[in-house]
Amino acid sequence: MAELARNENPIEPRQQEEKPASPWRDAWKSFRKNKMALLGLGLVSFFVIMAVFAPIIAPEGTNEQKLSSDNYAKLEAPSSDYWFGTDDFGRDILSRTIYGARISLTVGFFAVMGSIIVGSVLGIIAGYYGRWVDTIISRFFDIMLAFPSILLAIAIVAVLGPSLRNALIAIAIINIPNFGRLVRSKVLSIKEEEYIAAAKAVGMKDSRILFHHILPNSTAPIIVQGTLLIATAIIETAALGFLGLGAQAPTPEWGTMLADSRSYITNAPWTMIFPGLAIMLTVLGFNLMGDGLRDALDPKMKS
Repeated sequence: MAELARNENPIEPRQQEEKPASPWRDAWKSFRKNKMALLGLGLVSFFVIMAVFAPIIAPEGTNEQKLSSDNYAKLEAPSSDYWFGTDDFGRDILSRTIYGARISLTVGFFAVMGSIIVGSVLGIIAGYYGRWVDTIISRFFDIMLAFPSILLAIAIVAVLGPSLRNALIAIAIINIPNFGRLVRSKVLSIKEEEYIAAAKAVGMKDSRILFHHILPNSTAPIIVQGTLLIATAIIETAALGFLGLGAQAPTPEWGTMLADSRSYITNAPWTMIFPGLAIMLTVLGFNLMGDGLRDALDPKMKS
């Protein structure tokens, strides 16, 4: 009878503890299903690793001149000795391209971070307080957006002086309106939500509402826009370097390398091909990853 009772009342299996649902976990699952986004992540990861470990990966120093039998190994074609060839000073293009990743990614990241910080603060203030504050800040954004971004960057660098640091500052300034208008539009919709009205009703301070409720709910579009604008910042850095307004020789910045090699495009095209490919692949990686993040973080894009 005891055995029959045990059969009639089997021990219930342990219930597996389910992890609480997380929007970021769901976004990562959606991101992983996007093959092009994973390709972009792979490209970005490749260049980031190359930049971090540049002293280990690069076969030569950035300004080390290679000697041939009778002179400097100038404009040597790609070979087993020099995978990317050498430039007009006999420097290894592979090593300079690897170190160039460190410069371009650093400028792109910190320029966009500066734009995010300033633009987000201005956008939050404009969207939350409205009235004349919103009018002044919005007109400031409109004035900046009235100028072509690269021309505005050139004007800023011309005033500050040509250097890599000033190029970073200029790129950060010209991208402020992009984040400011994005955050402002997000704040205008969020501040009408019921939980914001409840926070005001209990006497919560505006600063706490802004930075503990509104800003965290605006992070998804900021992340997407920031990823896409890093690609734009890398192109703008290369453009300023190509014009002689960014990094100065002998800094191994990709745009500066293109400018130094334009005289040899017919007889030594490899001097321009490899820095140009580095720019193209890095920008492609950030654009693909940004598109994947947009699809993963935007509820409207989810099936």
